[in-house]
Amino acid sequence: MTGDSRAVPKRRAAGAGAGKKRGLLYELKVNRVLFLMLIPAAVYFILNNYLPIFGMYLAFTRFNFADGIFRSPFIGLENFRFLWESGKLVKLTVNTVSYNLAFILIGNFMQIASAILLSRLGSKVFKKITQSVMFLPYFVSYVILNVIVYNLFNYDLGFFNGILQSLGQEPYDFYNTPGIWPVILVILYIWKQVGYGTVIYLATITGISPELYEAAEIDGANVFQQIRFITVPLLVPTFITLLLFSLGGIMKGQFDLFYQVIGNNGVLYDATDILDTFVYRSLKQDFDVGMSTAAGVYQSIFGFIVIMVSNALIKRNHPEQALF
Repeated sequence: MTGDSRAVPKRRAAGAGAGKKRGLLYELKVNRVLFLMLIPAAVYFILNNYLPIFGMYLAFTRFNFADGIFRSPFIGLENFRFLWESGKLVKLTVNTVSYNLAFILIGNFMQIASAILLSRLGSKVFKKITQSVMFLPYFVSYVILNVIVYNLFNYDLGFFNGILQSLGQEPYDFYNTPGIWPVILVILYIWKQVGYGTVIYLATITGISPELYEAAEIDGANVFQQIRFITVPLLVPTFITLLLFSLGGIMKGQFDLFYQVIGNNGVLYDATDILDTFVYRSLKQDFDVGMSTAAGVYQSIFGFIVIMVSNALIKRNHPEQALF
């Protein structure tokens, strides 16, 4: 009896020690291999994401190479005032946000639809071939895409105008018609990205337990009901995660797409110009580092506000899917 009573406090003491929180040094010692594996990623983000933050100071200076970063004249919000008074900031913001929303919403819809259709294909060979063909445009560079687009829409020798002329119609001047290019750019972006996104959603669908579909089939659910009540709801977490990542860069336009396809065609700027291309042209013409940095700061602040608001809204309905 005495031996048992002595053993109880020892077990209690051991239990209390097990529940005690460990410090950082203990975690480093126990999981040292994992922390060593994190070092390359930490170094990458420090060098490429955190140290460049100090470059924000350039947005408040009239930078010149003779004086350097910290000796260039400090001008406060002058660069931001120039952006606002240029009369293009609102238009550029609307264009950038509108294009990115179209890319995100239409792109994800097409990716989800493609993934669901591929998951329902019976032939594994045809499924792999289709998936490879869809993924191929992702590796096409935007320079090559520009060549393809030019050969499709050129006024004199373009493919579509060749068809129109063969039918006895007048050729259509694509490169002098701004209104049609938002549709063309969205189609081009989706064509390039749909295969990549489909792989992500297809991996999620593959991870869904077949027992759920079997139970639904026993209950009399047809294919469309299985997709509606099983597949789509289980794809929502993946969609929310990808949506939050995309919204964080909503002010970062697809520069390669817009610059390569539109180029220096000033006729199309009103419908296709985004903040990235405007800043690039400003740097190319005036090499105004301060003004371009101010535009970058504006993009970052705008994106930060969007991601915070979006995360708060998602946290209300899907707290487990929120980033923080």
